[in-house]
Formats: sequence, C-alpha cells, structure tokens
Amino acid sequence: MHTHHHPVRTGKVLRWSLGATAAFVLIEALSGLQAQSLALLSDAGHNFTDALALLLALLGFYFGAKPADESKTYGYQRAGVLAAFINALALLILSAYICVESVHRFREPREVNETTMFAVAGLGLILNGAIMWGLRDGHKHDLNVRAAFLHMLGDALGSVGILIGAWVIRETRWLWIDPALSLVIAALIVWTAWDVLKDSLNILLEGLPQGMRLTNVTESLRRVEGVLDVHDLHIWSLGTQAHALSCHVLIDDMPHSESETILRRINDVLCSQFHIHHTTIQFEHQPCALQSAPCSMGPGEHSHSH
Repeated sequence: MHTHHHPVRTGKVLRWSLGATAAFVLIEALSGLQAQSLALLSDAGHNFTDALALLLALLGFYFGAKPADESKTYGYQRAGVLAAFINALALLILSAYICVESVHRFREPREVNETTMFAVAGLGLILNGAIMWGLRDGHKHDLNVRAAFLHMLGDALGSVGILIGAWVIRETRWLWIDPALSLVIAALIVWTAWDVLKDSLNILLEGLPQGMRLTNVTESLRRVEGVLDVHDLHIWSLGTQAHALSCHVLIDDMPHSESETILRRINDVLCSQFHIHHTTIQFEHQPCALQSAPCSMGPGEHSHSH
C-alpha cells in the first residue's frame, strides 16, 4: 500500500497546483498591465507556462500510470516524456519573446507602480514555494514532474528578483531595472528548460540513459561466468525510470538448462548494477560463431522482465 502513496499524493498536488497557478496568472497579468511593469507581465508569461507545465505533468502522470495494452505494448510512459519536451520547448520560445520586449522597453522606459510589483511578487513567491513543497518527492523520480518543479523554482527566483527590483525602483527611480529584470527572468526560463529539454529529447530519440556508459555495461556482462563475449548491445529508456536492453551473448555449446543459469546471472547483474529490468538476450554458441553462416541456440531468444 505504501508504494502507491506518493503517486496518489503527487496527482492531488498537481491538480490543486494547476488551479492555483491559473488563477495567479490572471491576477499577475492584470496587475502587470495596471502597473505598466514588463517584469510582472514577463513573470505572468512564465507562470502561464507553469500552468501549462502542470497541465502536461498531470496528463503525463495519468498516461504514465496506464498499463500496457495490445496497441501500446510498452505502455504509455513516453507520454510524460513527450509532455516535458513540449513544455521545455515552449519555455525557450517564451524567453526569446521576453528578450525582444525588454530591448524595446530599454529604448522607451515607462513609469511603473512598484507597490503593485511588491504585492504580486510576494504572492507569487508564496504560491510557488507551496507548490514546490508539494512536489518535493515526485520531482526526484519523474522527469515530467521535475519539469513542473523546475518551473516553480525558476519562478520563485523570479519573484525574489521582482521584489528586489521594486525596492530599487522605489529608492532610485531607475526605470531600466524593470526591463533588466525581464532579461533575468528570460535567463531563468532558459535555465529551467534546458536540462529537461535535453533529457526528454534523449529519451525520445532512444539514446543511452543519462549517466550510463555502454562500455561499463559491456564489461560487466563479459565478467559474468559462462559469457565469452557480448555484441549488438542496445540500451534505451521506455520512460524516465524504466530502461530496456537487447544484445547478443556468445557462450559455449551447452544444454538449455545451463544456459538458463547464465541468463539469470546476466539479468541479476543488469538489475542490481544498472537498474535495467526489461531485457532481450540472444544466445549464440561458440561453434556456431566460428562458422561463416549465422547460427543461434535452440530457442534463440530469451527475455526477462520485472
């Protein structure tokens, strides 16, 4: 029962966070127009992508929990990864727009209402801090929830920047602070988006899982008792946590029962050292490997999955 506690809790947090963020976007956008603050409007845009991030995270969370079926034999884990990729891409586009608007505001500074900036940024800091607290467990294990968490972190830092900027404007009347803050927020947006974009694209392109080295896996498999060689090794991710592997393993000519023992040893190594739980292993006999024609062991393919 305990294993389902965090997913259920994360789903509830995502739902109320989405509602609260959507409401705050409306408040901040209206306040930014009233105060003529580009920083507030930029932050409202950032919060809008936060709401999008939470919506996509919620959809990804829902689809990721769906079991495999006859149509999607690997399940729906990639839905969350795809959501994270779209979300990060939207953030990069938004940051480019903010930079363009900031340049215009540098050329034509406008008076801003720093009191409104204080109030709205303070409210935003409280809201984003509360959402980050609610997602503190889920973001460690799910790329899509991590995307939403990083949005909130970036926006919380943006709120701190606006609070400081509003105080500086009040004390000095330096109007260039407002577009300068917008550029800082744009940089924060890029920072929050880049890692998520890179990680999600790597999974979608079926690249090697983050932090894993192909040579390390190959060497570990070659050290397994009974294994002579390993080739045609492929490793990819089904989702943020589920990894899969396929390879050809060269062994001596032996009875099927003995090869099953080697298969168990291989899967034990893959599970314990590399957290790879879905494998497809093709055994090849030593005598067959020395012949010109390809040959494989009786049943040919062994698969193992947890």
